[in-house]
Amino acid sequence: MIDLHMHSTFSDGDLIPAEVVSRASVAGYKALAITDHADPSNIEFIVKNVCRFCEEMGSLGGINVYPGVEITHVPPALIKPLATRARELGAKVVVVHGETIVEPVPKGTNLAAINAQVDILAHPGLLTEAEARLARKNNVFLEISARRGHSLTNGHVARMAIKTGARMVYNTDAHSPGDFTHWDKALRIIKGASLSERDAIKMQENAKEIIGE
Repeated sequence: MIDLHMHSTFSDGDLIPAEVVSRASVAGYKALAITDHADPSNIEFIVKNVCRFCEEMGSLGGINVYPGVEITHVPPALIKPLATRARELGAKVVVVHGETIVEPVPKGTNLAAINAQVDILAHPGLLTEAEARLARKNNVFLEISARRGHSLTNGHVARMAIKTGARMVYNTDAHSPGDFTHWDKALRIIKGASLSERDAIKMQENAKEIIGE
């Protein structure tokens, strides 16, 4: 399984990066991205340190690890320049913390992320059909989330994606040891959004495309 959205102690995760990799490997993951929360105050610290970890770790843990970042709770006007900066620093996966219904994310975040052509719009909440169509056009992947709270709108996100042809990925948004999902649990979550096993497999193919595997 490939998961391109998870957190470590570089932001609000409970585990240091090495333990993130260890637990993901035991859960059957083949590749992951560490995407800690960032804003203008810490984006350089996060991306540089995750890049260094990935360089030193390589595939020693039996799993491919990619440096990423999740741009989080910033004014929409800052999303594009921060995404550009993250890529300049070496981030391979750029995620934006979408307009989940369980947090006060600034209005306009979804649209700004899609216009910035980031890789993944995480837990985009009640995104509009127009936003989903633009995501398809700009090749921005919409997330089906395993995260409690954020997952409440998985069904809506799935419907918008199917209607517009927008592409999806499945991620855990893992913060803690219990957040890593074996494939059978991931499949149940995906089916809970009225999607099929074929959709689940396609999401894994989409994740491979993002990281170039």
